[in-house]
Amino acid sequence: MATIGYSAALEQFHPNDLLHYCQLAEQHGFQGVMAADHFQPWVPQQGHNAFVYAWMGALGVTTSHTFGPGVTCPCFRYHPAVIAQAAATLAAMFPGRFWLGLGSGEALNEHVVGGVWPEPLERMEMLIESVDLVQKLLSGNPARYRGRYFTMEKVQLYTLPPVPPPIYIAATGPQTVRFAGKTCAGLITPGANHEKLQAILNNFNQSARDAGRDPITLRRLLQLHVSWARTDEEALQYALTEWPNGGMAFPKQDIRTPEDFAAIARLVRPEHFTGRVLISADLEAHRRHLQGFIDLGFDEIYVHNVGRNQEEFLRVFGAEVLPSLHP
Repeated sequence: MATIGYSAALEQFHPNDLLHYCQLAEQHGFQGVMAADHFQPWVPQQGHNAFVYAWMGALGVTTSHTFGPGVTCPCFRYHPAVIAQAAATLAAMFPGRFWLGLGSGEALNEHVVGGVWPEPLERMEMLIESVDLVQKLLSGNPARYRGRYFTMEKVQLYTLPPVPPPIYIAATGPQTVRFAGKTCAGLITPGANHEKLQAILNNFNQSARDAGRDPITLRRLLQLHVSWARTDEEALQYALTEWPNGGMAFPKQDIRTPEDFAAIARLVRPEHFTGRVLISADLEAHRRHLQGFIDLGFDEIYVHNVGRNQEEFLRVFGAEVLPSLHP
């Protein structure tokens, strides 16, 4: 059966509060954490930007399930060698529990270091080089790298886990999905309509077969944003004020500041969340929503409730939604 985990929004909550929520999530039946790697929040209202790699060390000590960043871009703020070192350390400290989620990035987080912000194809090429470099270092062997985008002198990692952590690639576009299926341990994708997600999964599975891999050995992770509260009106208000970016049905990788997102948020209307964020007080609707993604074939689903009512959400979903899900 798919596992239901907690999506930890470091762009929305103080890191100490979020550690508390993750502990509660585990107590109420959620299994694992997907932690946001953000240098800035989407909109100023969200209010936080804690450093995920420092925070995940504390998370590993205070919880017992699996966890990883959803997702890190290893191309701009970080050199991929630094991400390999961070991943090796966390996997060595928490063997079998840490996974590494990687993606091609968004200007909101990556352009803070300046320079040219590349077009999507170039960002994908950079991601491919980064993954290759990270994999070489996580092997434990001495490695050097001379790519089009990245250079690394001969070096090796000394603090290593018993087994390298799995690398999952965040993808929605067909080329990146195929890359994930051919070279990595799994796929991370955001919630969407079933037709779109089925096409992504089919592409991922076929690309794995084309590379001589068995798709059943790979993981399929879904990040799901919902808005639950005691009334529909309150759930809608949470979505509009706390997570208006969830109602922006267009590519957001080139938007650079929370203030720009806030300006766009003035145009977001309730109907814009349809198919993107389930907004409802009806727990049965949320159960059907989650069950539908399990039935599609996702192995791990990480749920983010966009409101500030985290404790109540974890308690109620743990008691009334999670137990009623089935394989």
